[in-house]
Amino acid sequence: MSLYDVVRPALFALPAETAHGVGTSLLRATQGTPVERVACERLRVDDARLATTAFGQSFPNPVGVAAGFDKNAELPGMLAALGFGHVEVGGVTAERQPGNPKPRMFRLREDRAIVNRMGFNNHGADVVGNRLSRAALPGVPVGLNIGKSKVTPLDEAPDDYRYTFERCGEWVDYSVVNVSSPNTPGLRELQHRDALEAILGTLLDAGARPLLVKLSPDLPEAAVEEALAVVDDLALDGVIATNTTTSRPASLRSPEQAERGGLSGKPIEHTATGFVKFVARRTDVPVVGVGGVSDADGAYAKIRAGADVVQLYTALVYEGPTVARDINRGLLERLESDGFDHVSEAVGVDL
Repeated sequence: MSLYDVVRPALFALPAETAHGVGTSLLRATQGTPVERVACERLRVDDARLATTAFGQSFPNPVGVAAGFDKNAELPGMLAALGFGHVEVGGVTAERQPGNPKPRMFRLREDRAIVNRMGFNNHGADVVGNRLSRAALPGVPVGLNIGKSKVTPLDEAPDDYRYTFERCGEWVDYSVVNVSSPNTPGLRELQHRDALEAILGTLLDAGARPLLVKLSPDLPEAAVEEALAVVDDLALDGVIATNTTTSRPASLRSPEQAERGGLSGKPIEHTATGFVKFVARRTDVPVVGVGGVSDADGAYAKIRAGADVVQLYTALVYEGPTVARDINRGLLERLESDGFDHVSEAVGVDL
C-alpha cells in the first residue's frame, strides 16, 4: 500500500475541487525544496529507450500532464519532479476569469472518472505570463494551452488568442489552441474551418511555433477531417486528441454522471484511443494522445495507435503522484516484451 492509498480517503471526503486545491497547495509548498529533489530521484525513470522527440521538442519520456491540472503555471517544476516528461499549463485566457459557479467538478468514483465544467478559471494572461517569465522552468518541455475569454465574442476570438500568446508564449516550448472545451459557450463552433483558420493564422503571424490544436472527441468524422485539412494547409506542428466529452457511455455507474460538463478518465479510454488512431491515419504531424490514460497498458495502446506522446490528468486523482513512474516502468516492460529497442518504434504499429 502506498502513502497515497492512505491519504486518498481523506482527500475523497472533500469536494473534488477542494481536494484538488489541497493537493496543488502541497505540491507548491514542496516545489524548490529538498522534497522536490527526493521526488525526482525516486519517481523519474531515466532510460534512453523512453526519450523521444515530437514537434521539435525532446521529451525524456512520453508521459505528460494534460492542461487543466496546472491552470496558472504554478507547478511545472514539481510535476516534472514527479517523473512527467512534459507539462502543459492552462487553459490560459486573455482575461482573468473566475470560471463557472461552484460546484463544478465531480468525481465518478465507481467509474474512476471526473466530470468538470470549470469554465477556464485562471489568473489571466498577464499574471501567468509574468509568472512564467520569472519561473525556473524544469528540464522538460512546457506547453501553453490557450483558451478564449468568455466575454470575447466569437468573431474577436483570433485577437483574444493572440493576446494570450504574446503575453505567455515567449516562456514556453509549444502552444496549443484549445477550441474544444465543452464548458465555454460557443467555443466548439471555433473548430469549423473558417474560424479555425482565422485563429491559427493569427497565431502563426504572431510567431507561435510549435503550434498545435486540441480537438473534441464529439466532432463528427467529417468535421475532424476538415480540421485536419486546416492542420495540413497551415503546416501546424501537431494535434492533441482529445479533450473531454459531453457524451455519457452506457457503462457509467456513478450518479454524478448526470452533472453537466466534460467527462474524463477511464470510461473514455477506448474512445479516445480510437480517436487517436483516426487522426494518426489522416495526418503526418505528431499526435498527442489524451483520454483515460491511467496505466502502462492504456499509454501503450495510444502509442501503438499513433500517439508520439501521451497526457493524463484524471489518473493523478485516482492513482496518485507515482503514476508517471509506474507507467514509464510498465512501458519499458512492454517495449521489451514486443521486441522494440525504443518507444518510437512502437508509435503507430497498430495503424
